[in-house]
Amino acid sequence: MNADPEAASVQVEPRVRPQHRHTRELDETRALELLGRTGVGRVVYTVGALPAVLPIRFRLDALGGVLLSTAAESELARAVAGAVIAFEADEVDDTDGTGWCVTVLGRAELRHPSQAAGSRVEIRIAPELVVGRHLAPDAC
Repeated sequence: MNADPEAASVQVEPRVRPQHRHTRELDETRALELLGRTGVGRVVYTVGALPAVLPIRFRLDALGGVLLSTAAESELARAVAGAVIAFEADEVDDTDGTGWCVTVLGRAELRHPSQAAGSRVEIRIAPELVVGRHLAPDAC
């Protein structure tokens, strides 16, 4: 075995997430205001320890909770009950890249669960962390 003593002493620096120079963070109030302007986003959850992303219609409640509706027997309803999940929505102009992006992280709560076939359930994501970003045009 040919070990390189110099290679063994190399320390790897942790990756630092670079701040994109063309984004500006939004406060939570503004982020939720923008989120309330759209009706479709993406819910991010796990199934069998793998990430799943599903586009879905939504609305916000008075406390900033994200409300989703799905079939009671759906994979989404089974996977998210009590789990911490993410929800993301955005609005981006295809011509210049301007717009916004909002992500809500929180615990999912199933409401009005029913065992009846074909019934619907409401999922509420309690907003524990809200991150909003304004996207400025790229200066390439």
